[in-house]
Amino acid sequence: MKGRKPALPCAICLCSCLVVLLGGTHTQAILSELNKPCGSNQQPTELGITFTSSVIDAEYIVAFDDYYTKASRQGYISAALGNTNTSWEIISRDNPAASFPSDFDIVKLPREDASVLKVLLRHPKVKQVTPHRKVVRTLKMMEDDDILLEQDIGPHPACNGTEKGPCWTEVLNFRGRSSLSLATAFWHATGRHTSRKLLRSVPKQVTAALHASTLWDMGFTGAGVRVAIFDTGLSEKHPHFKKIKERTNWTNEKTLDDGLGHGTFVAGVISSYKDCLGFAPDADLYVFRVFTNNQVSYTSWFLDAFNYAILKKINVLNLSIGGPDFMDHPFVDKVWELTANKVIMISAIGNDGPLYGTLNNPADQMDVIGVGGINFEDQIAKFSSRGMTTWELPGGYGRLKPDIVTYGSAVTGSNFKGGCRSLSGTSVASPVVAGVVTLLYSSVRHKEDLINPASMKQALMASARRLPGVNMFEQGHGKLDLIKAYQILSAYQPQASLSPSYIDLTECPYMWPYCSQPIYFGGMSTIVNVTILNGMGVTGKLAGKPTWHPYVPQFGNYIDVSISYSSVLWPWSGYLAVAISVVQDAVDWDGVAAGHIILTIESPPQGDESDPRRSTLKLPVRVRIIPTPPRSKRLLWDQYHNLRYPSGYFPRDNLLKKTDPLDWNGDHIHTNFKDMYQHLRSGGYFIEVLGAPFTCFDAKQYGALLLVDAEEEYFPEEISKLKRDIDEGLSVLVFADWYNTTVMKKVKFYDENTRQWWMPDTGGANIPALNELIAPWDMAFSDSVYAGEFSLASHDMYYASGSSISKFPEGGLIITQTLKDQGHEVIKGETEKVHKVPILGLYPTDKEHGKTGAGRIVLYGDSNCLDSSHLQKDCLWLLDALLEFTTYGKVPVAFEEFRDFRLPPSGEIPQRIEGSRLHQYSKVLANQLGPPQPRPLPNCPYIEWTPAEPLNESSPT
Repeated sequence: MKGRKPALPCAICLCSCLVVLLGGTHTQAILSELNKPCGSNQQPTELGITFTSSVIDAEYIVAFDDYYTKASRQGYISAALGNTNTSWEIISRDNPAASFPSDFDIVKLPREDASVLKVLLRHPKVKQVTPHRKVVRTLKMMEDDDILLEQDIGPHPACNGTEKGPCWTEVLNFRGRSSLSLATAFWHATGRHTSRKLLRSVPKQVTAALHASTLWDMGFTGAGVRVAIFDTGLSEKHPHFKKIKERTNWTNEKTLDDGLGHGTFVAGVISSYKDCLGFAPDADLYVFRVFTNNQVSYTSWFLDAFNYAILKKINVLNLSIGGPDFMDHPFVDKVWELTANKVIMISAIGNDGPLYGTLNNPADQMDVIGVGGINFEDQIAKFSSRGMTTWELPGGYGRLKPDIVTYGSAVTGSNFKGGCRSLSGTSVASPVVAGVVTLLYSSVRHKEDLINPASMKQALMASARRLPGVNMFEQGHGKLDLIKAYQILSAYQPQASLSPSYIDLTECPYMWPYCSQPIYFGGMSTIVNVTILNGMGVTGKLAGKPTWHPYVPQFGNYIDVSISYSSVLWPWSGYLAVAISVVQDAVDWDGVAAGHIILTIESPPQGDESDPRRSTLKLPVRVRIIPTPPRSKRLLWDQYHNLRYPSGYFPRDNLLKKTDPLDWNGDHIHTNFKDMYQHLRSGGYFIEVLGAPFTCFDAKQYGALLLVDAEEEYFPEEISKLKRDIDEGLSVLVFADWYNTTVMKKVKFYDENTRQWWMPDTGGANIPALNELIAPWDMAFSDSVYAGEFSLASHDMYYASGSSISKFPEGGLIITQTLKDQGHEVIKGETEKVHKVPILGLYPTDKEHGKTGAGRIVLYGDSNCLDSSHLQKDCLWLLDALLEFTTYGKVPVAFEEFRDFRLPPSGEIPQRIEGSRLHQYSKVLANQLGPPQPRPLPNCPYIEWTPAEPLNESSPT
C-alpha cells in the first residue's frame, strides 16, 4: 500500500498546567521581587507560573446559537427544564457586559444529572452544555537551579486517612488554561534537561532592538488603535501610561488595580511611554482584569470579557494564556468568534521547550498569531515550546508553528509600583509582537479595511528573517522584522497565502523532520499539513480542486500526490493536507523529483465590489527519492494505539514526575520520541508511522513493528492479523509502562473545589490490552511497578515506573535485575527491594514447531528510556541491540548469563480498572452501556491521487 489518507485538522487545543498553591510569605516574596527597581547590573527575574483548571460542581455553561437578552435566555432555559422536576438557578453575572445580549448563561443544578443536561441540549436554541471551569494561577520566584533541576514548589497535599510515607495523590494537577505572561524558562519546571544553561543577555530596550523609532519618527505611535490586555489589571495612576481608555473588572473582587504586577508588565511592553518604552505609547489601552489577586479566574469571566471586547471593537488582543487542553469548548468557540470579528489575537506558544510537540493553545490555532522566544543573540530560547501541533494525530500530521519568534529573554517592562523590570518567557515575546502589531496597525489606518488577523499575520510571516541552522518547528517563519513588515503592509493587497509557502523535503535543517528521511516506493505517504491564510475575507473556499503539475525534466512523474482541504475557510484560514508517495516505476531510482500544486482561493466581494475576490497560489514540491530500503532496515512506529491528554486523564509514565502529571506530548517520533528517531536514522534505519489499525499495513514491507507506550485497546482483527504477520516474519518490540489499579487510585487527582476524585483512564500503558495482544505466545506483563538504577552490559540504566514480565514461553531469554518495588512504596509508603525482577524478554518465534522465517518478539517493561519527556538515562544502545536480535537473531553476549533463569508460575494477569472512561476517548471501544465492547473495525484509509497535469519545464531556481 502507498500510505494513509491525510487527516483533516478539525480540533483546537486549549490550556493548562498543574498547580501547587502558594500563599502567605511566598506571595509576599514574589511581590517584593517584582517591586525591585531595575539596576544596571541586575539579572532578569525568572518567574515561574503554574495553573489549575478545575470543574465547578454542578455548574454548567449553556451556550446558545446566538446573542439573546437576559429575559430571552431565561425563557429558553425555563422552557427546557420546566418539566424535569429539577431545581435549578441561573448564576447572576455582575460585570460590564451584564446589560448587553449574551450567548451563554451559567446554570447551577443541585447535582450532576446527565438526563437534565440532555434535556437542555435538546432545546433548539441551545448549542452546547459544558462544565464551568475555575482557573487558578500560581507565581513562583525561581533561581537558576530551579530552571535546571526539578523541585517541588510547596508541600505535598495531605493524604487520606493515616497513610505513611510519601503522598502519591495530587491536588488537581489538571492542565487547565494557564497564563504565560511573565513566564520563566519553565513555567511548570519540568527539569527535563539537567545539562542545559539558561541563555543570558544584558537587558536592553526591546523597542530599540526592533527599530521602533523609525516608525515613531514617521509619526506612527499606535494612535487610534484599540488594544486589549487580558490579565491582572492596571493602576489608573501608573506613570508609564498616558492613554488608558477603559479598565474593566470581570472578577469577583472590587478593584481594577493590579495587585501582582503581572498585567502591568505586559501593558508596559505594549504601550509604556517612558523609562522602559513600549511600542505603541499612544494606543488606546483597554484593560480587562480577568484574574483576582489570588490568581483565580473562571471560564465565564473570559467569555463575558471576550464578548465585551467584540462590542468595543477591539483591534489587537494580547492573550497570555495557553496549554494543551481543547476541552473547554466555549472558550475555543469564543476565540474563533473574536478573530472572525477582526480582532487580531497574539498568544505565546508556551515555555515547555526544548521538547517538541509542546505548543500551547490558542497560539497553535490557524487564526491566532503564535509567538516563540529568542534571546538578544538571535538564538532560539531553550524554554520556547516547539512544534508540531499534535491534535491532528494519529491519522495526520501537525501544522507549522510557531508563526514567528521574537525577543523573549531579558526583556524590560513596567513594574507595577513604578520603575522597570526585566523578565523572560514566551509570554514576554507575546506582548512584544502585540506592541509591534499595534504600531503597524496605526501606520496603515488609512487602509484599515484591508487589515485583519490574516493580513497582519501574512505581513509578519512574509517579512520575518529566517534564522540560520534552525528548523521550522523552532522558529516558524523566522525572527520578527518590524521595518520590513511595515513595508509589506504598506503595499498590501488582499490575497491568500500558504504556511509553509513551499514543500522541500531536501532542505535541511529548516525543513526538519521532512528532510531527515528520503521517501521511497512502498512507504507510508509523507503528509505535509499546510495552513491557508485568507486575507481577502473572514470566509472563503477553494474555487475548484487543486491541481498537481509534475515537472517532467525533474522526474516529477515519479511521485503521486493526494490533496485534501477545508471545504470552508473560516475564520480567515483553513488547511491543505498534501500526501506524497513514490510510484512503482521509481522503486530502484535515486534522485530529486519536483513539481507544483496550483490552487485558487475565493472570497465574497467586499464593499462596492461585484465579483468575488480571488487569489491563485503555487505550492512548489521537491522531494528526495531513494531505492526502496531492504525490509530489515524498515521500522514501523505504531501511532494509532497511542492516546494522550486531552481529552482523557492519561497519567505520566514516570510516577516520580509529580510536577508534570499528564501524558500530553503526542508520543510521536517527531515530538517526545525525537531523540530516538534521530538515533535510529543515524543507524541507517527508516522509520514510518502507522496511523491506522494493524489491518491496514503490509507486514512483508517491514522488519519490525515498534509498540511503545500504547494506551489504546486492540480490535480482535488486529490481534489475529499480528499473529499471522509474526508467523510470516515480522518482528515486534514492545516497550510498556506501569499498570496497577491500586496505584491508579493513589495517583488520582483530588479537585479541592468540587471535592471529587479524578481517576486515570489507564496506567502509563494499557497492560491488559497489551497482554491480550501477546497472549497467543503465552506472554504477559504483570501489574507490579518497579523503579531503580541498574547496570546492564556495562551500561548504566534507569527503570522508571516500569512493569515486569509475568509470563514468557520456554525457549526465550529473560533478563532480570534488582529493583525497588515502587508499587509497594506508593500503596504502603514503604521501600522494598526485589531481586531478579524480569524486565526484558527476547523470544525467537521460529522455534515454535519449526516455523522457518518467523519473526521475533521483544518485551521491555519501561518506555521512559526512549521518551525525551522525562528522560533520565537513555537506552538507545539497548534498542540497537534488540534490533540486532529481531533482525539477525543475535543475542548480546552480556545477556547470556541469564540463560538459566526460569519464570516461576504466574498468578492472575492485570485486569482493567472498574469505572474507566476509556471508551469515551477510544477509537476501538464503543461508548455504550454495560462492559465496553469493540466498535466495528473501520475501513482502512483510502487515498485518492490527484490526476497529474505534467509540465515539460523545470522548477524555477
